Amino acid sequence: MYFVEVILPLSLSKTFTYRVSEAEYNYIKKGMRIAVPFGKTKIYTALAIGLHQDEPTLYEAKEIHQILDEMPIVTEIQITHWQWIASYYMCAIGDVYRGAMPSAFLLETETVISKKHDVFVLETDLSDEEFLVYDALLQQSSLKIQDISSILNKRNVFPIIQKMIDKNILVLDEEIIEEYKPKLVKYIRLSSEYDSNEGLALLLELLKNAKKQKDIVLSFFQLKALDKKPIAVKQLIEKSETSSSILKALVDKNIFEEYHIQEDRVSFDQNIKEKYLQLSVAQQNAFDGIKTSFQEKEVCLLHGVTSSGKTEIYIKLIEDYIKEGKQVLYLLPEIALTTQLVGRLTAYFGNQVAVFHSKYSNNERVEVWKQVLENSPKAKIVIGARSSLFLPFQDLGLVIIDEEHEQTFKQHDPAPRYHARDSAIVLANSHQSKVLLGSATPSLETYFNATNDKFGLVEITERFGNVMMPEIELVDLKDKYFRKKMKGHFSDTLLEQMAEALSLGEQIILFQNRRGYSPVLECLTCGHVPECPQCDVSLTYHKNKNQLRCHYCGYSMAKPTNCHQCSSVDLTTKGFGTEQIEMEIKELFPEKKVGRMDQDTTRGKYGYEKIIDSFKNREIDVLVGTQMLAKGLDFDNVSLVGIMNADNMLYHPDFRAFERSFQMMTQVSGRAGRSQKRGKVIIQTYNPNHNTIQQVTNNDYIGMYKEQLYDRHIFKYPPYYRLVKVTMKHRDFDKLKEGALWLYKVMNQHLDIPVLGPEEPVISRIRNEYIRTILIKIPTNKPLGSTKKTIQKILNSFEAVPQYRPIKVAVNVDFY
Repeated sequence: MYFVEVILPLSLSKTFTYRVSEAEYNYIKKGMRIAVPFGKTKIYTALAIGLHQDEPTLYEAKEIHQILDEMPIVTEIQITHWQWIASYYMCAIGDVYRGAMPSAFLLETETVISKKHDVFVLETDLSDEEFLVYDALLQQSSLKIQDISSILNKRNVFPIIQKMIDKNILVLDEEIIEEYKPKLVKYIRLSSEYDSNEGLALLLELLKNAKKQKDIVLSFFQLKALDKKPIAVKQLIEKSETSSSILKALVDKNIFEEYHIQEDRVSFDQNIKEKYLQLSVAQQNAFDGIKTSFQEKEVCLLHGVTSSGKTEIYIKLIEDYIKEGKQVLYLLPEIALTTQLVGRLTAYFGNQVAVFHSKYSNNERVEVWKQVLENSPKAKIVIGARSSLFLPFQDLGLVIIDEEHEQTFKQHDPAPRYHARDSAIVLANSHQSKVLLGSATPSLETYFNATNDKFGLVEITERFGNVMMPEIELVDLKDKYFRKKMKGHFSDTLLEQMAEALSLGEQIILFQNRRGYSPVLECLTCGHVPECPQCDVSLTYHKNKNQLRCHYCGYSMAKPTNCHQCSSVDLTTKGFGTEQIEMEIKELFPEKKVGRMDQDTTRGKYGYEKIIDSFKNREIDVLVGTQMLAKGLDFDNVSLVGIMNADNMLYHPDFRAFERSFQMMTQVSGRAGRSQKRGKVIIQTYNPNHNTIQQVTNNDYIGMYKEQLYDRHIFKYPPYYRLVKVTMKHRDFDKLKEGALWLYKVMNQHLDIPVLGPEEPVISRIRNEYIRTILIKIPTNKPLGSTKKTIQKILNSFEAVPQYRPIKVAVNVDFY
């Protein structure tokens, strides 16, 4: 008997065994997808990870449904890496598999209904709805559930289908549907009889009375003379400024022939510009330092101030590795950054660059996956957000992690809750490749590892082209409000600087890390604040849609005209977000163009690109935005950056609040004065003497690092301790409280390390589920693996208690 071991794309920690024939056993390889039955009727796309002849003892192995691949589409290194992620981040291997694969590869069953053959049906026996379904099946061979829903205009169609099955009219057929279809582009060529020099004269004579058709033929010959490439139908219609119907008339006359070529959905051929990159002395020293560091260490940190030209160093390094035939992974924290960087890299490397992130369609992601798997020249450099870590690299030589301090490298929901920086270091180790971490404000853990000789460290202390660091000015909001020198949320200092910059034709960035118009709508009579009915948060007011929205569950309601509690009409907004800033600028500078960049304005696939391009092309004078703006964007005409309120970052209930505030403010400040003129930054704060704000003003990273490290040591936080957060959720408050207490007591008994909790988080209810958290601190001298095994055993025993089974438990390792 022959068996295959598979992973299913479900939240299951176990692998499953299925029976195969001898021929299948010899054909299947590790990393192939196999359709397997699971449960009563479902079929899933499983991944083969092993072949053996050991029959399972606990259950009878089912037979597989079908083999979906001719060649493995997942490499053995990937499977090992996924298993490491599952064990380190304490999640199910099925979660990692589902999170790693483009969903077009994970085919699931779609119930298909067809008419039973050779059955005579009396139409009078059918109800009106049954007749509609039957009639539709006479027109086409099969229908999906959603098709029947739309025919009957009903959501629940199962009872009708069930009756028809009982009457022996319909059959159910579970069928697998392939989602990915290659993109075919329509091209045009001349018929062979006209494809010569005499052909053109003959054609012009033939079409002397058809002006528009003649135009198309002339345009075709012009394009052919310019370029030897195939000519696309779309290109020809644009060139000749005619319609497709006229072109079709020429095809019908057998003058032109249409044909199709399969094309990649994302192509950068046209971007390449021959460039020779000349590094400055500081950049060259850093480049040599990185090379030297790589001889001894696997990982190197490049700590360079903002605008020191780190990207040029990355490009030089990438060039070296590509010459050796290696693949390069370039990880970025934010999709907005890929937009700008793709332009810079494709200008240098042309079509060797592939992009992979969640705003790409399924088909585009499948294409990149296949190119990386085949080690295609089109995917030598992969730029992407954290998910590009899961691609099937064949010969990875270098991993670059830009802005490595960014918290967006950590996935919080759903599982796997991995950290892309740490996982990339492990992946690089499997490929025996090097890792370069780059940042102007490295995370404390990374800098700690670099100064303790675990990582290499290379520093650049000057900006590219000897441009001066921006001048930072603090504005005391307390004093300005007291002296009545505020207009809305703008101090007179900020307004003067803005007016000056705009009069010189320079651009401005304003930063406020809160979207919407205002976070709170309050009744002046009774103090009532509208809250989300499903979460413990106040509703944020969005003025342009005139509605109150919850940023946690998406609940929304129209803005009330009077208080729901006391019916008073005296309602006022408290606090401010990007939308309010945008409206205030429009009033203060009505003739200037204002743009806004936050989650509300960048929803579409090209949302980021539209805003970034129009700002780069100087169509926008003032750009207002949230933390998306703080991440490595490069605009050469920005002379002024305003931080509207520095305090709401500082007083966040998080042990990283000061470090994050320093990073955020330094990064936003770094967007100013990136060309010859010195930039200016204005930070509005109620607390100008706060240590962190002073450190930002003096660009004192080392001061911040030492102060925060001292605090971390005293209060048992990373890098001296590893953190594991256990989050429990349930709709019943008392049941959750009881379960959380039970789990805490058992953990406290069995772990001789600090266990804190069970605690209600700041927002203790989301989507009608109450939340409790337990924090486990593991010192660096404790064995991490065995401690996690103990935690897992306790969680398994918690799940075995019947009354606690409905409580959802999520484990977040290194949750910062």
